[in-house]
Amino acid sequence: MSYLAKLKAFLDKRMTLIKLLFVFSVLIFVVRQLAKIIRQVNGEAFKQVLESQSNGSLLLMLVVGFVSILPMLIYDFSIVRFLPTHFSPWYIVRSGWVVNTFTNLLGFGGLLGASLRAHFYGKGASRKQIVYAISKVALFLISGLSLLCLAALVMIFGFGIGQTFSHYWIWLLGGASYFPAVFLFTKLNRSDFFDDLSTNQELIMATGSLLEWSSALGFFILVGYLMDLPIDFAAVIPIFVVANVAGVVSMIPGGLGSFDIFIIIGLGFIGVNRSDALVWILLYRTFYYLVPFIVGTALFVHDTGHKINTFLDGLPKILVRRFAQVLLTIFMYFSGIMMLLFATVPNVVIVNRLYIRLFPYSIFFVSHVMNIIVAFLLIGLASGIWAKTKRAFWPTVIVLIISILNTWLNEAFTWRMITLFVIILVILWLSRSVLYRDRMANSWGVLLFNGSLFIVTFIGYTLVGIAANPHTPLHFDKAYLFPSQAAWLVGFVGLVIALLVLFAVNRYLTANRPSWLYQPFDAQRVRQVIRTFGGNENSHLAFLRDKKLYFYQENGQDQVFFMFRKTADKILIMGEPVGNREKFAIAIDSFMTEADQQGYKLLFYEINEALTMRLHEIGFDFIKTGEDGLVDVTKFTLSGKRHRGERALINKFNREGYQFELLQPPFSSSLMAELKQVSDDWLDKRPEKGFSLGFFDEAYLNESPIAVMKNPEGAIVAFANLMPDGNHEVTSIDLMRSSSKAPSGVMDGILVNLYFQARDAGYHYFDLGMSPLSNVGTSRFSFTQERIVHLIYEYGYKLYSFEGLRSYKNKYVDEWEPKYIAYYRGNALVFAVLQILPIINRPQRRIRIGWLKWLIAD
Repeated sequence: MSYLAKLKAFLDKRMTLIKLLFVFSVLIFVVRQLAKIIRQVNGEAFKQVLESQSNGSLLLMLVVGFVSILPMLIYDFSIVRFLPTHFSPWYIVRSGWVVNTFTNLLGFGGLLGASLRAHFYGKGASRKQIVYAISKVALFLISGLSLLCLAALVMIFGFGIGQTFSHYWIWLLGGASYFPAVFLFTKLNRSDFFDDLSTNQELIMATGSLLEWSSALGFFILVGYLMDLPIDFAAVIPIFVVANVAGVVSMIPGGLGSFDIFIIIGLGFIGVNRSDALVWILLYRTFYYLVPFIVGTALFVHDTGHKINTFLDGLPKILVRRFAQVLLTIFMYFSGIMMLLFATVPNVVIVNRLYIRLFPYSIFFVSHVMNIIVAFLLIGLASGIWAKTKRAFWPTVIVLIISILNTWLNEAFTWRMITLFVIILVILWLSRSVLYRDRMANSWGVLLFNGSLFIVTFIGYTLVGIAANPHTPLHFDKAYLFPSQAAWLVGFVGLVIALLVLFAVNRYLTANRPSWLYQPFDAQRVRQVIRTFGGNENSHLAFLRDKKLYFYQENGQDQVFFMFRKTADKILIMGEPVGNREKFAIAIDSFMTEADQQGYKLLFYEINEALTMRLHEIGFDFIKTGEDGLVDVTKFTLSGKRHRGERALINKFNREGYQFELLQPPFSSSLMAELKQVSDDWLDKRPEKGFSLGFFDEAYLNESPIAVMKNPEGAIVAFANLMPDGNHEVTSIDLMRSSSKAPSGVMDGILVNLYFQARDAGYHYFDLGMSPLSNVGTSRFSFTQERIVHLIYEYGYKLYSFEGLRSYKNKYVDEWEPKYIAYYRGNALVFAVLQILPIINRPQRRIRIGWLKWLIAD
């Protein structure tokens, strides 16, 4: 092997290291020269020139800077013509913007651009095809600069323009020879590499390159022109070309440093001082390199994020949008509170350091009243955004844009402010897809928070007004709370208007309640579901008509129904679903989806363990609320020691002539009147409860048999209505009423007779109902909320004899079945329990026979 061949092999093997050493050497030289130049710059002059640029000039630079990037996209449209895969024009534009803005700022001798193009356009193509396509275009990337070198030579030596730079002729000549050499090489070379490279394609890529470099030159001259520098801008062309040649040769990303040094020195030759030159370069790099790069980064993150999101089944997008929604809600509440502080006690907060630090991150209006009104408008709409309500989006867009524009126009312009507002608008856009609900349902938490804000503001504002009034005993002069009493009075009127605004926003967000909340009761549909699929221990409560019903259908046939009541933003469901058990899961999902669309959350009350575990798998938490007592009637007997008391009691009733009867519906009006008298005597003017318990209603009592106990004279002294489950497995009773004339133990007499009657009718169990709060939180390892419930059980006998109830049932019960409350995970258990209590303890209005219209409780 010859000496030259060995040298070539040595250099080829270490070419990457040689390039790195070359670039590093150039970088050191550039840094040293830049440091030397910067030390000679007048700092105050630099700052003055930078601050002298008008907003209009900056906006024009922003727009033209973006336009100047567009010619680079010709490279990307050229590359895809050499590849077998078809890409949409919009995809090429997005990908091309990323590639070219990254290459502009970070391109390392074209390596980054090649890597990114392989990433974006490599789908469906072989490695060889990708390398060939990128290499063909790469040949013409600086052909435009080559043509500008030729133009600069003509200007200097042909027209005498920029003769100061004639000593750079060797740089310009070397650059000008590049394009002709490449063009001739591609035409004379017979290799397969250039077979599909036509003259037309070469001219298109060369034209694109010329447009790219010419746009950069034009934008650079525009920046200098907008700076109002008194120079001959034609003379800038040769030095701009030479500086770019130096930047390309240095291989430093974006020509950073090498380009700048040549520009600063060259501009000095035509009368531009170094402070002006630095500002010129700074503005040029900001709007031609940095800002487009930021947009390109956003597009790259979006593209990469889309791929990651697809790989992770959409979870990242959900998290990002949810995070954006939370940030937007926080900002709106934060701005609202800041505006309220400013409007309530302006002279105090102005001297508060914390407030002054936070104020620039908010929005404000000059008008005192508008600050108050818009503050509560933001707070009201923030509730809708937090509740993911679609109808909150456009009002929020309008209010935020108006507020942002007003803040911008009434405050000194700062980059921090405009950055904040851009971020807020981006967050607002990201939040849009999270807002899917048709309406908002008022939750206690939101109502409490928003109401507290208004009440605290109102009270605070009133106290400030009193303290600021010199005619009141509470006045103190050193506070300077308000500039005048008139301003305070105007703000007070604003508070009243704000209350109306808050109310109006809430009405708008909660309007159009779903039709299934207003469906009239249809007894025939209930009977049909129970007849077809069977019921459960609570299904008979549907006939009370104090609950609303949601039916799940398939092919027009009712499969399952739920009994519920609405309370705030909760749908309180009584017991398990009723109907086709095979459809329970899909029925629950259907109800959850419809309720969620309307802003409601399901809350299940008194459900069994199986349903509780199923709900837990789909996002519910739960707490045990008691145990249901079941009597195994197949084994029940009065023989033996366990029931010797009941045996003696039944013998006593038989001796004294008391008679047990099971009456079948329909019942006469005279019988109903007699039962009503017994019921009223038992109630003793106490209100009846409902929802999970029955109350005296003739239509309800006519739905099932009634067990009665008559005295020797044949008068009814006690009764209980049956609650069949529809499955012939479990039966139960609901109302248990006795008159003051009934003997002691009359209810035991009814129950014992019912046990025997149920056994003879083929039932397995008799359900004595739930014993509330029993065996809840008894372990020291129980959850905190369950231990709190246990305290209610332990000390609640003063209000309700929980222990006595369980003790009474225990003498009959063979099995205790746990019952639970299931609520949405993340919701406050305290609120859930507090929302249940008013429903189950609400006094019932009497419902006349035939009145089937729902009692809507909103």
